[in-house]
Amino acid sequence: MKNCFDSVQILDGATGTELSKRGLPAGVCPEAWTAAHPEAILAVQSGYAAAGSAIIYTPTFGGNRCKLAEFGLAGQVGELNRRLAQLSRQAAPNAKIYGDLAPTGHFLAPMGDLPFEEAVEIYREQAAALLDGGVDGFVIETMMDLQEARAALLAVRSLCELPAMVTMTFEQGNRTLTGNDPVAALVTLQALGASAFGCNCSSGPETMADIIASLRPYAKIPLIAKPNAGLPKVVDGVTRFSMDAATFGGFGPRLVEAGATFVGGCCGTTPDHIRALAAACSGMTPQPIAPSHGGVVCSARSFRELAPSMPFAVIGERINPTGKKALKEELRNGKLDMVRRFAREQTEAGAALLDVNMGMPGIDEAAMMRQAVETLSMENSLPLCIDTTRPDVAEAALRAYPGRALFNSISAEKDRLENVLPVAASYGAMLILLPVTDDGIPDTLEGRIQAVQTVFAEAQKYGYTKDDICVDCLVMSVASMPAAPDLTLRLMDWCANQWKVLTVCGLSNISFGLPRRDILNKAFLGMALGRGLTMAIANPMLPEIMETTLAADVLTGRDRQLRTYIGRFSGTSSEVAPAVASSALSPEAKMKQALLNGDGPALLTATDEALAAGTAPAVLVDTVLVPGITEVGDKYERKEFFLPQLMQSAEAMRTVMDKLTPLLQAAEGAGKPAGRIILATVKNDIHDIGKNIVAIMLRNNNFDVIDLGKDVPAERILDEAERQGVHLIGLSALMTTTMGEMRTVIEMAKQRDMNDLRFIVGGAVVDEEFAAEIGAHYAKDALETVRVAKQLVNN
Repeated sequence: MKNCFDSVQILDGATGTELSKRGLPAGVCPEAWTAAHPEAILAVQSGYAAAGSAIIYTPTFGGNRCKLAEFGLAGQVGELNRRLAQLSRQAAPNAKIYGDLAPTGHFLAPMGDLPFEEAVEIYREQAAALLDGGVDGFVIETMMDLQEARAALLAVRSLCELPAMVTMTFEQGNRTLTGNDPVAALVTLQALGASAFGCNCSSGPETMADIIASLRPYAKIPLIAKPNAGLPKVVDGVTRFSMDAATFGGFGPRLVEAGATFVGGCCGTTPDHIRALAAACSGMTPQPIAPSHGGVVCSARSFRELAPSMPFAVIGERINPTGKKALKEELRNGKLDMVRRFAREQTEAGAALLDVNMGMPGIDEAAMMRQAVETLSMENSLPLCIDTTRPDVAEAALRAYPGRALFNSISAEKDRLENVLPVAASYGAMLILLPVTDDGIPDTLEGRIQAVQTVFAEAQKYGYTKDDICVDCLVMSVASMPAAPDLTLRLMDWCANQWKVLTVCGLSNISFGLPRRDILNKAFLGMALGRGLTMAIANPMLPEIMETTLAADVLTGRDRQLRTYIGRFSGTSSEVAPAVASSALSPEAKMKQALLNGDGPALLTATDEALAAGTAPAVLVDTVLVPGITEVGDKYERKEFFLPQLMQSAEAMRTVMDKLTPLLQAAEGAGKPAGRIILATVKNDIHDIGKNIVAIMLRNNNFDVIDLGKDVPAERILDEAERQGVHLIGLSALMTTTMGEMRTVIEMAKQRDMNDLRFIVGGAVVDEEFAAEIGAHYAKDALETVRVAKQLVNN
């Protein structure tokens, strides 16, 4: 696929640090100050244009309603964004001007307090103002959460079809703060309509080149690399980056060779860095866009390629109320406990995707589907298959889903083509095509082929290719239609071997109405695998299904080096150990399981059972809750859990501790805090997400936390420590321009002779060397903060 750009596109560099050099003071709203001092931004951006930047970002990083509200300027979104876009045009009349949209500073629900639709409206308001200011396109940058990036992109796409690039920031381990995988983010956003995708900030060019290279095999759009100028260091109280302009520019060809079409600079870069980058990339032609992977679906944290050469994919069928009386009752009561349990069980059993169907009378199906999707997206990393025939339910599910879903399904019926297909296409879902027409199910192979080709022809109008579809070969019960299996298998054969598309079927339909369904299901699965079946909607809890597919992967060469098969069966006998039912567990074991699953209601129920059985509250805390939350932390550090699971477990822990604390305090000598600590984000820094996570984890470990918030002056921090008699202080900073305030706090403490104070420092820009230099203890994350705090209070 030819790249639509014949030359490397040079972006601009850092804006905030360049404005600081020209007088931007700490602690003020950068957007308001820039609008009031236009000469500063005109100088910065004309400098970038002269250095070779073809695209200039508007200085509106904090121009959304949430960020401006921190300075009392929420009502000036329109005025400021329009004005700043116009200034960028004035500064660089020959460059393209892209409106800059950046994080709101809030986690989106259900992980945080900002509803998704409110986030979309916040970005829509800012994007509309930037459009009024005359921008040529948009860049959604420095995103740490895929769902927030989706909100911004949907906002832009609701207004215009101008180019909209998205870059996310990936931490060590190549995950965002919320655990998003780079390939999953790319697949999601390119399907949703992003014009280009990549990464910015968080790392230097060498590390970023590796991320770009990992994205290229999946990219259908150009890639972007906008790295920092190396790592920040504080020298004589001034933040400096390790990489000079010549060294930075020298990495340009490597970024382009890795697959980047757009290259620029982030923190620490200057016009000199961009000039060197432009010179190094001069004359280079971007790599062609040539994805080598076809059908890919994903959640926010994982992706799955669906292809004949890949292992067989079982789509877990159990999240469907049909024939499940207990699940129906739960859904009528607005509860999702069984949905969550079915998701966990199917994941553990080896499902590749989870089918989600909420179709039943007596409920608001769209609302329940959205709630299920949001819950499963938080708790489970498997991609989802959205199963509905209703356009409003499809809209609710796909809009809420932070990934690229498989959609089940689109038939050749007029209503589905006119009302459901456009919804699925608008969110870029991969499609299951169903050979059904307005006249029903064709009874010939030719009729079924014509039906799926009709659907595909309509899907092509929305940009779909054969990589984006699979065909449901429509399994019917052999009890009522003896010829049904042969017709299904012939369609499967034609799809896989002649039309060259993926295939799927609802496996258990074949045996409906007959005894020993397991025998028929297993036999038909074996036949279907031989005719080209790619995946099946089935129950992964049935050993005969999973064992058959694992064996088939070995025999067809899809299980490379037999790793999955050997890993599953090495050292085991043919006897499968029965699973332990949750009801058979002790109350304490149920508590631990619920805590690991982040299931607050289940944790409270199990805690009540344990208390009723006579277990003392202190024993539950010491032997179940503290070891349990420690295990959650260990899983987080090993990247088995990510921020959503960490926060869910922490919230479940907080809920149960609220219940147990009065009981602990009522017991003599119990309930004493592990220690007391003051937390604060330092002066002029308005980022407090990380500090808030630290507060949650400390409270869950029985610390008395005094949270002073963000943008806290040194005087107030020390005054509060003196007033409260606290000897341990945790300081957070996210920006290189504010990390020096940590030194200010510690030096002021020395001047006041508060020598008994001990400090813990952390934040994205802080490292162990800086902490040692200023006389503080370093903690890289919330869990490390807990460990360091415990050591300090016990010494």
